[in-house]
Amino acid sequence: MASVKIYNMKGQETGTMDLSELFEIEYNEPLIHQAVVTRLANDRQGTKSTLTRSEVRGGGKKPWRQKGTGNARQGSTRAPQWIKGGVVFAPKSRDFSKKMNVSARRTAMFSAISKKLADGELFIVDKFEVAEGKTKEVLAFVNAMNFDKTVLMVMGETNDLVRRAARNLPKVSTMPSTELSTYEVVKNKAVVLDVATVKALEEVYGE
Repeated sequence: MASVKIYNMKGQETGTMDLSELFEIEYNEPLIHQAVVTRLANDRQGTKSTLTRSEVRGGGKKPWRQKGTGNARQGSTRAPQWIKGGVVFAPKSRDFSKKMNVSARRTAMFSAISKKLADGELFIVDKFEVAEGKTKEVLAFVNAMNFDKTVLMVMGETNDLVRRAARNLPKVSTMPSTELSTYEVVKNKAVVLDVATVKALEEVYGE
C-alpha cells in the first residue's frame, strides 16, 4: 500500500494518505496504447464526403467525337481530370469508432495512474478551492508545486470557481473524476487528484 503526501492549494504539505492497490497496478504499455487509440478513434467524426464521377451531376454527353479532332479521347466532362469532375477514390463518411471492454479500460487507466505515481508525477491535494475564482489563484498553486509542464486537475466535486480560474492557463486543465480516462492521464505531465477523487475512484473501481 503506497503512502503519499497531501498538499493544500498553497503547496504546503498537510498530511499523508494511504492509497489502495488500485494505484499499484503493473505498467501495461500495450493496453494503455490500445486505450489511447480507442479514445482518439472515437473522437473522430468521420463525416467527410466528396463525389465520385458517378455522383457528379451532368456529363452524360460525350464532349466531342472519338477521332479526328486532334484532342485526347474524352468520354465525359465529369471525369476526374476535368474541372468540376468527380474525385478519384473519393473519401466517404465512415465510422472510426473502436470498442474496448470495461475491465481492459479500467486496467489501462489505473496502470497509467500507477506509472504517474511511480514517476513522482501524481499529486494529492486536500481540496481544490479558490476564494474568488481568479486565474492568479490557480497560477499561485501551480508555481508553489513547481509545475512547469501540462497539469491535469481532477475534481471529485465540480467547482465552477476552480474551472473558471484555470481556463485561462494553457497548460492547466480541469475535469470531474467521472470523466477521467487513460488518454487524459497520459496526455498530461502532472496529474493532481483531490482526496474526494481518490475516495471516489477506490469506491467505484475497488474490489
